[in-house]
Formats: sequence, C-alpha cells, structure tokens
Amino acid sequence: MISSEKFEFAIDRGGTFTDVFARCPGGKIQVLKLLSEDPANYQDAPTEGIRRVLEKESGQVLPRDQPLDTCQINWIRMGTTVATNALLERKGERMALVITKGFKDLLHIGNQARPRIFDLEIVMPDVLYEEVIEVEERVILEQDTCSLPHMEALPTVTGSTGERLKVWWPLELQNLEKSLRQVLKKGICSLAVVLMHSYTWSAHEVQVGELARKIGFKHVSLSSQVMPMLRIVPRGYTACADAYLTPKIQEYLHSFQKGFKQGLEGVQVLFMQSDGGLTPMKKFIGSRATLSGPAGGVVGYAMTSYNQQTKLPVIGFDMGGTSTDVSRYSGQYEHVFEATTAGITLQAPQLDINTVAAGGGSRLFFRSGMFVVGPESAGAHPGPACYRKGGPLTVTDANLALGRLLPDFFPCIFGPAEDQPLSYEDTQSEFHLLTATVNSFLSAQSGQRQMTVEEVAMGFIRVANEAMCRPIRALTQAKGHDTSRHILACFGGAGGQHACAIARSLGMKMVFIHKYAGILSAYGMALADVVHEAQEPSSLEYTYKSFSKLDKRIEELECQCVGELQAQGFTRSQISTEIFLHLRYDRTDCSLMCSANGYPSNEKSCHAGDFRASFTDRYLREFGFTIPERRIMVDDIRVRGIGRTGIADEKRISRSMNQPQVKKVTRCYFDNGYEDTKVFLLEELSCGHIILGPAIIIDKNSTILIEPDCEGKITEQGDIQISIGTGKIQQVGTELDAIQLSIFSHRFMSIAEQMGRILQRTAISTNIKERLDFSCALFGPDGGLVSNAPHIPVHLGAMQETIQFQIKELGDSLCPGDVILSNHPCAGGSHLPDLTVITPVFHPNVLRPVFFVASRGHHADIGGITPGSMPPHSKSLQEEGAVFISFKLVCNGVFQEEALTEALMAPGKFQGCSGSRNLHDNLSDLRAQVAANQKGIQLVGELIDCYGLEVVQAYMGHIQANAELAVREMLREFAYCHRESTGSLEVQAEDYMDDGSPIRLRVEIDEIQGSALFDFSGTGYEVFGNCNAPRAITLSALIYCLRCMVGQDIPLNQGCLTPIKVIIPPGSILQPSQNAAVVGGNVLTSQRVVDVIFKAFEVCAASQGCMNNITFGNMQVGYYETVAGGAGAGPGWHGRSGVHSHMTNTRITDPEILEKRYPVVLQRFSLRPESGGLGCYCGGDGVIRELLFREEVVLSVLTERRTLQPYGIKGGQPGSSGLNLLHRADGRTLNLGAKTSVKIDPGDRFCLQTPGGGGYGDHNQPHDSLDRHLSNKRKASTCFVERGSIFEYQKAQEAV
Repeated sequence: MISSEKFEFAIDRGGTFTDVFARCPGGKIQVLKLLSEDPANYQDAPTEGIRRVLEKESGQVLPRDQPLDTCQINWIRMGTTVATNALLERKGERMALVITKGFKDLLHIGNQARPRIFDLEIVMPDVLYEEVIEVEERVILEQDTCSLPHMEALPTVTGSTGERLKVWWPLELQNLEKSLRQVLKKGICSLAVVLMHSYTWSAHEVQVGELARKIGFKHVSLSSQVMPMLRIVPRGYTACADAYLTPKIQEYLHSFQKGFKQGLEGVQVLFMQSDGGLTPMKKFIGSRATLSGPAGGVVGYAMTSYNQQTKLPVIGFDMGGTSTDVSRYSGQYEHVFEATTAGITLQAPQLDINTVAAGGGSRLFFRSGMFVVGPESAGAHPGPACYRKGGPLTVTDANLALGRLLPDFFPCIFGPAEDQPLSYEDTQSEFHLLTATVNSFLSAQSGQRQMTVEEVAMGFIRVANEAMCRPIRALTQAKGHDTSRHILACFGGAGGQHACAIARSLGMKMVFIHKYAGILSAYGMALADVVHEAQEPSSLEYTYKSFSKLDKRIEELECQCVGELQAQGFTRSQISTEIFLHLRYDRTDCSLMCSANGYPSNEKSCHAGDFRASFTDRYLREFGFTIPERRIMVDDIRVRGIGRTGIADEKRISRSMNQPQVKKVTRCYFDNGYEDTKVFLLEELSCGHIILGPAIIIDKNSTILIEPDCEGKITEQGDIQISIGTGKIQQVGTELDAIQLSIFSHRFMSIAEQMGRILQRTAISTNIKERLDFSCALFGPDGGLVSNAPHIPVHLGAMQETIQFQIKELGDSLCPGDVILSNHPCAGGSHLPDLTVITPVFHPNVLRPVFFVASRGHHADIGGITPGSMPPHSKSLQEEGAVFISFKLVCNGVFQEEALTEALMAPGKFQGCSGSRNLHDNLSDLRAQVAANQKGIQLVGELIDCYGLEVVQAYMGHIQANAELAVREMLREFAYCHRESTGSLEVQAEDYMDDGSPIRLRVEIDEIQGSALFDFSGTGYEVFGNCNAPRAITLSALIYCLRCMVGQDIPLNQGCLTPIKVIIPPGSILQPSQNAAVVGGNVLTSQRVVDVIFKAFEVCAASQGCMNNITFGNMQVGYYETVAGGAGAGPGWHGRSGVHSHMTNTRITDPEILEKRYPVVLQRFSLRPESGGLGCYCGGDGVIRELLFREEVVLSVLTERRTLQPYGIKGGQPGSSGLNLLHRADGRTLNLGAKTSVKIDPGDRFCLQTPGGGGYGDHNQPHDSLDRHLSNKRKASTCFVERGSIFEYQKAQEAV
C-alpha cells in the first residue's frame, strides 16, 4: 500500500463480530476481531478496535472513557449492519407516511403476492410506518386518446422525463397541516412522502416536505429525491426505509463521533454503500446502507482475485453462521436496482449479493427418510451443540464430528460463562442420538444397512454442499455463463471447510482464499473507491432524434457527480465517470442497465457511446435473441462518479525454500473414511509452499480444508490458491441411500430450475419472459412427476396427467426426435392458453423412453372469442382457442411450423372466433419450450453418464417414494387425532359455486396404511358456462392441499398422490365432457376445490375463494389482472388482508405503470374494512379497487363469491362476499354480477370489492388482544433472510 505517516482504519461492523484492518505508520498491518456488542467492556466496537490498535502501537494507555485523539489518524472507512439490523429487527425510527388520497393501504398490499405459497399462515413483513396521512392531490399523465370531459381546463405541467401531466387535484395543505401536527403530537418526527407520478413531477412532494420541516419534522424523505424511478410501490418502500433508517444511522454516527476528540474533525470518514462505493459520513443514508458490510467483501475479492490477464470471472462465496452470500465479478460490479432486504423492496443501486439461508449454524434434520439442512438456524444463542449451551446439531457440528474443526485452535469462549473450549463430546452425544433415529428408520425399510456417526455427519455435509451449489448455478446460468469457467473466491468464517467440495461439484478448477479471508469485508473497505451517483428517469426513445437531449442530460448529471467528488478533495484527474442507460424494448418490462464501456460512440449513437450495441449484445447473451424491429426505450439515465483512492494491494511476502512446518497430524473423515491430515498455521507458511491434500490450514479467523486430490499453493501475496482435482468418483447403487436421496432431490430440482432459466431466457412473450408464467418438469419412464419448478399450484398435478395421457395414447409410436404439444383438458390440460411441450428421451439399446421432460407455458393469446383467450362468457371449448391433444410439434427433429400455424389459426373457422392474434410470439415461445426441454435432456444425460441409467431411474422412484412417505405420515397423524376426538376415520364437506353448483367431498382415511379415498360423488353437473374444471385441476388442488397440510418441504411429485385414491363423477363440474368450456374452472373452481378440502380437514377458514379476473381493452390496447382479497384465519393466526391465496399468486401491475400504459385512472386501491369474518382469529380483509376509464373499452369480469360468503370455521364468522359495481358517468350505479362483459364509456368507474376471508373460532372468546389485521409474528430476521436476484427470480416465479 502507499506509505502514510498516520494510521488508516478499515472496519466492518457486523452483526456478531467487528473486523478491523489497520495500516500503521511505516506500513505495519494490524488485524483484529472483536464482539460487536459487549456493553460490559465498551460502548462501541469500531471505536474500541481503533483504541486497541492505537494503544498497542503507541505503548500508551488510552482509557476507554476518554475520547481518542485523532491527530495520528489519516482516515477511517467503515461498513456497518446498523441499517440492516434495524430493518430486520424493526427497530428503526418511528415514522409516518404521506401518500396520495385513495392509496392509504398501497404499501400493505404491495404487489399482492404472498412470499411462501404453501404457508397457510401468510407471514409478511410489517410496514415501517405507524401512521398514514392521505393527502388530497393528484396528477395524471396526458394521453392523446383520452376522452374525459373538461380535461383541457386542467392545468398542464411538464415532468423531468418530458412527459406532460394534468393537475387533477391541486395540493390541499390546510388539512394536511392539521394531520401532520397530530402525528407530531404522538412523538413521530420522521416522515416519508410518496405521491403518484412524483418520479417525473415532484412539485407536490417538495411542497409537502417544506411544510413538514417547517412545523417540526426532523427528517423528511421525499420519494422523488431518494430514488426518482417509475413505480410507486417500490419507490414508496424505499422512501419509507430511508425515513425509518436514516435517523438511526445519524444517531449511530453521532455516538461514534463522540468517541473522538473534536468529533473526528480533520479525519476523512467514509462509509461503504450497498453499491460497493464509499461515501462521506454526512451523505450516508438508510436506503443505500442495507448491504454496507457485505459490499466490502465483494470489493475485497474483486480487487484481489480477479486476474486482468486471464479475465476468468470469480464467484464470491461468503459463508457465515446463519446465511451464505453468493455474488459474481467479471471485471465490472454486477448491480441490481431493485431488491428485497428483510422483506422490504428497495429501489437503489446495490451489488447483486444473493443471500441464502444456509450457513455454519444451519440445523440438521432427518425427515421422512431424507437428510435436510436448514433453513432454520441455531443462531448465535444457543448456537450449535458444540457451543455448550444446549443448542441443536448444525453444519458446524458435522464438521467437528468429522475432525475438520480442531477445538485446540479455537479460543475458550463457549459455555454459559464463555470460558470453555468447543465441546466435541456434546456434538458426539447429539450425533449418536440422531444416528440412532436414522438407523431405526433404515431398519424399518427392509432392513437397510446401518450407518455410523461419521457417515451421518458426512451425509449432512454433502447435502449442505449441494444446497449451496444451487444458487451458484442459478446466478451464473441465469445470464448465460458456464458455471465451471469461474474461480471460487471463498471468505467468511465457515466457507473454508466447504470450498473444495463445492468447487469440485460445480466443475471449477480453482479456489482462491485471501490471507485476510476472515476479515475480507473490512479489507475491501480499504481497497474501495469513493462513489457519487446521480440518476433521473426518462421516457425518451433511443433514437437519433433524442440523442441531443440524452447528451445534455448526461452532461448535467456528469457535472453533478464530478462537482460532488471535487468538493470532497479529489482532483479532476482522480475522477472518472461511468454512464449507464436503463434500456428496454418497447412493450416489454425487461429493462437492462447498460454501460457503453467497450462500445465507443459513432455517427449512429449518442456522444456517450453506442448504447444500442451494448443493449442488443447483452440482450442476446442473456436471452438468446433480439427484437430488431422493436423500439428501444430509455427508462433512466444514470451516472456513476468514481474518486480513485490510489490505494494499492498488499506487498509481496518472502519466498521460502524449506518445507512447510507441520503443526500436528490429525485424523479427518472423508468419503473413503479416516485419513491422516496435516495441520499448518497460515502465519508460518511462505510464498512457494505447496500443501497437498488432505490438509488443514489454520488462520486466526477461519479453518481451511484442503481435500484429498487437491493442492494448495501460497502465492506471492500470502494468499492460498487451491487446485481442485477430480477426486474419486463414489460408486452409487440402485438401493436407497438416505444421503444420495437428498443429493438427487437437489439435482433433480436443479435440472427443472435450469430448464426454466433457458425457457425464460429464450422466450419472447411478456407472460413467459417477465411474468414467468410457466413450469418445467422432469418425469420418470411411467410419466410420473419427479421434479417441477417453479411450484405454480395450478400446474402441480396437471402436467403428470398430460404425460401419462401421451404414453397411453401414443405408446410405441413415440420416436427419437419427436416432441409433442398438448393443451386439451381431456389430456391433462388446465386451460387452453397453457401449452405443454413434451419431449420423450431415449437411451441406446432401450426401445421405450427412459424418461420425459416437459414445459408448460401460458401463451397470451391462442384465438377464441376474446383477446387473451380467457372469455368470461364462453360456453364451449372451441370458443376459448386452439386445441391440441397429441400434436407432433417436432417430428424426426423437424419443427412443424406450417402445421402448427394452421392449428393456431384454426379457431377462426368458428363463428365469432378468431385464430391466434399473436402468432409470432406463439411460435417463438414454443421454440423456447423445445429448447428448455433439450436443456433438461442434456442435464439428465450428464447425470446418467455419471451414475448410470439404472441408478438415475432408481432415484427417480426413491424420490417419489419419499414424498409418498411424508403424505402417509401426515394422514396417519390426522387419522389418529380425528379418531381420538370423534371416533371416526371419515370427514366430509361441501361448498357451492355462486350458481348453486355443489362441490361435495367425502374422505375415508386408512390409519394403518396412511392412505385416503377422496370421493367427490354428489358434486354438481357440468355447467353451461366455463366454470368446469378438468380432472387435472382437481389433482393440482389436491397436491397443493396435501403439501400445505404436511407443513414442511417435501419433494412435490407423483408420490404425493400414491396414497390417495380419487373418485370424480364423470359429467360433473370437476370432470366435464370433452368440449366443455373450462377457462373459469382453472381460475375459479380450483379455489373452491381447495376450500372444500380444507373445510373437510378443518385446517383453516375459507380464503376469498376467487382470483377476481378483470380484463378490459379495445382495438388498440388490452389488459388483464387478477386482484387480491382476504385470506382465511386458522388455529393461531389471523388471515392476511389484501393478498392472493391458494391456487394463484399473481403480482399486480404497479399503479404508475397501469396509468402510463393504459387508458385508466386508478382512483382507489385500499383494503376493504371489516370484510374479514370475525372470530377468535379474524379473516383478512378484501380490497377495493376503483378504475376510472379514459376512453371506450369493453370490460370483462370473471369472479366468484359474489353470492355465497367464504365460510368461517370452528365458530368463526364468514367473510363478506365480493361486489362488482359500475358507476356510470351519468350517475347510475349498476351491480354487474359475478361474470359479464360490458361496454364502458369515458368517465365510467368500475369499483371492484373483493371478498374477505373467514374467521376461525368463536369471536366472543377473542385470543388475547391482537389487532385483527396482524398475524402472530415470527421474527423477520428468521423469516426474511434471503435476498438478491436469485431470490427475486424465485419470488417472481411463485407469484403466478
């Protein structure tokens, strides 16, 4: 590093430990780690760390109660979890929200999707505000086609994007001031202001902010200033997070300054932001602080492990106690601009750090014959079993049991008095108990071979490793990268024991572990640059006519960044800028933040660079195609100003010609049993030392395992570079092995997930590429489902029916090179827009397919009587679009485009119907589905090459048997409890559709076998409408219910239904004739089937029982949405308000996007008070959604629960039924009923009131005094750990 005569400190204040990297005068390095919280000894850990270094180096006693002299300190750089912890623990500043009238509950509803689709108790993060003030104000975007009267009389303003807006309602300040003063009286002094369309026109927000500060609010966060990006919901969350966190950060910074003389005056104090750049202490704000600590780690490995010559990209692997962070660096930091932390979605530039709930503290379970690791964690207290505080078995214990952690090299800080070493004995004792449980199960399963403690511990390590490989595969393959062509950079306390195994599993050849790996986040602070960013929204097209405007805006933002950095003391030569445009194809939502680095300007680009080439190249790499004829739109302009610090990496260490000194030889357990393992101390190793595996290298803060067939090398900088050998391939037989069962479960799921990534990348339609309305799946040779991703409830059982129909129908006529297309309800289809593409897979010397892969995607239009192919009033299947039963999409390897086109246009032959209205997208998406299947074939082929066909097929069967076992255990447990309380093994229930059609269910349970008969006899006849549900829909609903009742993660496959016999009367609404209309059955009747099953088992009260399908459009535009309602209450929880439930989880369009693209004004979107049923636990409330139409359209509604209310249970009251009202511009109000299509005139308002959920238990005996809208809370810190682009993708997949 550059020499300095003063001390320089880089500090990472983590949740448990604070790491300090200090460079002393003369270049000496000091590294230390101390507890972040130790109030008995010091008030602030970073200050204490600085004090200890200064005291040690100066030789003078520096009392803790005296401020430190800063004359010898050059700079302090710090990352902190203060913001993250405040968000996780909900301990931020008390705050209030000011929002446009009509949107009081908008941030409670959010995107209306629930986070975990199989959790009946819907636990979602609390909103951050205590009070909401609705302010009378409104602006709307101008639309050329708007036909509302008197629009010309309204004031017109121009936004920062160039868009013109009408001031619909002026800002009303008098009542607002009264409301603000009432909030102040309650002791709330922090405020977030979030108004519609303020991203482009912020005048009203600015006025509100000025008023709030004037009357005494200490902190005001305006959404237009915190992050001026389109979409009010994430912008609103971001503004709230800023108002909630920034005062807490300022409070911490003030206390930090008090630990130094003159309050750190004259010392450069910088804080790490979520985007990987440093910023001055006074500019450090809450919305950009949530990844402050982890960002330092990314900078650390990016600056030390990426080789500019080889340009081999690096995967960062930071494994801690409760979670693991995974990220990627390939010469540029990978940022995301919207991500979720602690359940709160933030719009801010942040490094794409993916956190998964797996770490050293992840708990170990043996469930239904399967080894399971996490996601539950032992936490810091009680911690793992070896911590001597009565904790459970964890991954750390497994490593200790295998000899991979050495207690002699750990400090004596464990036990109640924190003065004892790690306890090998406690770990062994707990593992003996768990091993006995495992062996008891194995004995009951046909007398399988007993396992030793070491084999059980090793099994859990292998399962944990496979679980951590999945996010790494997802992170790389999502963007078209080969996982194996990466270096694994390992840091954090727990990762060193797993790095070799994970790299080997991923095909990587190299692991890099920095000498400061244990404190790499702190070291990264020392290497980071100072960053200032400026960003503004745009609505320009990227075209020659707009280049001058773009260049002007870029220049102004660039000057702003440069000026800010110069004000901090940087010279112009130290400052560089990066220009980014947030680009997307017109009529898509898939935006990419593109840099022009490597794309110099030319005569066809703006001065800042050729962004068109940058965008199309990246789009092609990530998605496999471009859309040359489509306009490219600029959503945002961003400039990143960088002040280079000039701090270099560490100096080189001396080379040694001697053999490395062995500290001791221990015994470690590996796949081949115990092996002698040499132990080395990193501080005693020199450049050039070669360490052959197996070996352990002990650092002050971590333990590094070099596995057999791997080789460690000490580099010139003192880092560890491990070359990964192939290792000995373990022989796996066809008999069931509990460890292999867990590993194959991950592998099979990973195959389905990777198929989904290919489909999403190569599809062209919004439905598949952006809404992710698809499923990919792997099936056994009998057509039985093995793995399915994502878990879209309505697809769960239906795809299996489709495959098995084709096997029965086509039999031996299936040939290599064939691909089948099917969507007909008689062939396992759900509704016609869901097209299933099936590829049989053949193996040499095997006549019949050895397995099948399939992908099902929702196509936006396949013809029929209405655009979108989801008509509310269809009476026959032909009216709903093109029909395929066993259509050969690919024959002998040739895509049958001509025949396919003819079939897609065939509905046009029927009166009143049209062929596909979007043939190009249909063809493109079907090709993408074929490509996804090919990826699945390739991946299973690799699995077969590794293990053999017989083994792979055997484990397909074992995985299904495991799911069967879990369901049987659940049924036995229910049968026992029900028999004990009622003396019966039979349950029954019925419910009704709004037209009076009954759905009846009788369930007979065999307690001994753990099996059940589900008999739907007595269910109503097929209806002359479209609420008929194909058999596959009922099976999907049944699998969904079984999974919810099991209550834990199990493989969702054919095995779930093996213990179940289902009787559905032919000709009923649940098994209609071949030509019956079914579109309503998929979206409405499926919900009623779930209600009936849960009613029979008395699991919970009914949820809203409807998806509230709303469609409107004309010749120019079409729009479709489903709308949330109330969730049912259950034993121990209130139903969630304003959320989707059961068989759907679709996200709703952001209000600003809705008004920008469609001819409507959203006048209200809020909860529907008191619509949830009362009870000991109350049902959730529905919502009110009111749309004002700006031009003529046709409105269609397809809804249920408008007549009959969602039932309560155990004495709970029913929820309110829904209501569809049309307020005509002439003053009339019409009840539209449950299902209709109606012509809408400009000025008409549609008011949708969705049903509430039923209550649970007698409301005259309330449970404690809980608020009716609050569930029993689990700690957000344990419920909302995951974050990053992988997590966002998974959430989006399950929000369908």
